[in-house]
Amino acid sequence: MPKIKGTRKQISDTIQERSSSDSITGLIWDIKRYALHDGPGIRTTVFLKGCPLQCLWCCNPESQNFHPEILWLEENCIRCNLCLEICPTQAIYEEKQGKKCINYDRCDLCALCVNRCPGEALQLVGKRVTVQEVLQEIVKDDVFYSRTSGGLTLSGGEPAAQPDFAYELLRQYKIKEKGLHSTIDTCGYVDWHKLNRFLEYTDLILYDIKHMNPQEHTKLTGVSNKLILQNARRIAESHKRLIIRLPIIPGYNDTEENILKTAAFARSLPGVEEIDILPYHALGKLKYARLCREYRLFHTLTLPLERVVAIRSIVENFGLRVRIGG
Repeated sequence: MPKIKGTRKQISDTIQERSSSDSITGLIWDIKRYALHDGPGIRTTVFLKGCPLQCLWCCNPESQNFHPEILWLEENCIRCNLCLEICPTQAIYEEKQGKKCINYDRCDLCALCVNRCPGEALQLVGKRVTVQEVLQEIVKDDVFYSRTSGGLTLSGGEPAAQPDFAYELLRQYKIKEKGLHSTIDTCGYVDWHKLNRFLEYTDLILYDIKHMNPQEHTKLTGVSNKLILQNARRIAESHKRLIIRLPIIPGYNDTEENILKTAAFARSLPGVEEIDILPYHALGKLKYARLCREYRLFHTLTLPLERVVAIRSIVENFGLRVRIGG
């Protein structure tokens, strides 16, 4: 550890701060290196686990809950049932055709079943890590960040749902990697004092607007959009770079009225110049089966190209730049 310089009080404060920050942990479910769609340049995206929203179309259901979970991969399962035999709490049970599911009221996440499975059909998703452990992974690619104006992105789940961990990760990253870029991908459904803390160490906020109607937003995500819209305006007024992201879900939020209202809202935010349109896809459908959950948009079709182009034209008429896919 490098020598700490300063007065006795400064040294004491520094040691106390280090000790406090070193004890902060967070629950993550993935770290994606060489990411290209979560901000500028080549990035490392850290996915935090847990989200206050339950969007019908969420393509990462393993990110929603605030605890580790066990995935069952049918293609790897050899039907030996050793997982059933070894589980000390009888938390694993079988559904139709040998499908393995977990009762989390019983499961203590000991992972004996995961370690015992000879086909690696059971996988534990979600692990608790320290800020330093994540930083050690991030800095492996700092040469790519500096050459491409890339950096760190915090995504989820919802990063602001683990405010102390997310804040400390951003703070230490910006101190360690001076001049490199940092981004937060957020749904905005969080108390402002928690979200506001991040702005000092964040260069870009990717901000989801799911629906402009509060009642429809509640139906689609489980929560109202009132706080989300308030926080979007607060961020914009702080002069931080803000990009609005609009997922387009056929039959749910793709009406012309909603597109017009979203574009008008984005245009009203000071400094906002861009909207990313995220067309619906069903790539996460298989994950729901692996978690023994129902995928409620099973029969929803992807948007035809001509509809995506039409939506882009509507938004561009408000003087906003549009990217498809973000």
